[in-house]
Amino acid sequence: MRKSTIAVLGMILFSFVIGIYFYPKMPEKMASHWNVQGRVDGYMSKFWGLFLMPFVLVGLALLFTAIPRIDPLKANIEKFRKYYDGFIILFFIFMLSIYFQVILWNLGIRISPNVIAPIGIGILFFYIGILCENAKRNWFIGIRTPWTLSSERVWEKTHKIGGKLFKIAGVIAFFWSIFPELCVIFHSCSCNFGCSLYDYLFLLRIPKGGNMMACSGTFSLRSNPSGRITADKRGIRDFPKLPSATSFIRRTLGAMHFERNKNMERENA
Repeated sequence: MRKSTIAVLGMILFSFVIGIYFYPKMPEKMASHWNVQGRVDGYMSKFWGLFLMPFVLVGLALLFTAIPRIDPLKANIEKFRKYYDGFIILFFIFMLSIYFQVILWNLGIRISPNVIAPIGIGILFFYIGILCENAKRNWFIGIRTPWTLSSERVWEKTHKIGGKLFKIAGVIAFFWSIFPELCVIFHSCSCNFGCSLYDYLFLLRIPKGGNMMACSGTFSLRSNPSGRITADKRGIRDFPKLPSATSFIRRTLGAMHFERNKNMERENA
C-alpha cells in the first residue's frame, strides 16, 4: 500500500473520530457556510455538519485512487506519481482545515474562513503549479483541452506556462483577506482561460502534417466516412472535430423530445 494511501485513510478515520467526539457538543443547527465578507449565510443539521466532510473525503479518496488505474495513459501518470500523491495529501489537509474551522466556529471559537481559506488555497494553488510543470499527458490530471490532448508539444508548453500561472495565483491568494471579491474572480477565470488561450494559439503555430496526434496505443476517437465520430484503439484522430458538450446535450434533449412526441402520437392514435 502506498504511503499516500495510508495517510489518506488515517485522515479519514481521524475526521470520523472528531465528528463522533464533538457530536454531543454541537448545536442542533450548525453554521456551515460563510460569504466573502466572513458572515454566516448557511446552516445545516448537526449530523450533516459533522459528518458531511468525512463522507466527502471517502468519496474523494475513492476517486483519487481510481484515476491512475482507469486512465488509458496510466503509464504517463506513473512518471509523475509522487507529485500526484503529494497533491492528494495536501488537498486532504486543506479539507480537514476547513472542517476544523467549522467545528471551532460552532464551539464559539470564531476563526473566520477568510483567514483559513487564503492560506490553504495559496499553498494548494502553488503546489498545483508544481504538479502541472511535472505532469505528463493523460486524461484526468492537468490542463485538459482538445489541443493539449491532441499534441505532446502543446501539452508540455501549456503546462509550463500553466504551472507558472498557478504559482502566481497561489501567491495572490494570500491577499484574499484584503480583496476577497477580486481574488475569487482571479482564481476562477485567469488560470484556466489563460492556459486554454495559450494552448490554442500555440497549436495554430504547428504546421500541418506535424506531430499533432500522438496518442498511439491509447483509446482514441476518429471520424468515419459518414462523418460520425467513432472510437478505436489507435491514435487520436480529428479530436478538434468532437462536438461540444452544449451541442451534444442539445441534440440529446432534442432526440428525447422527438421520441416523447412520437410516443404520445401513438397513444392518441
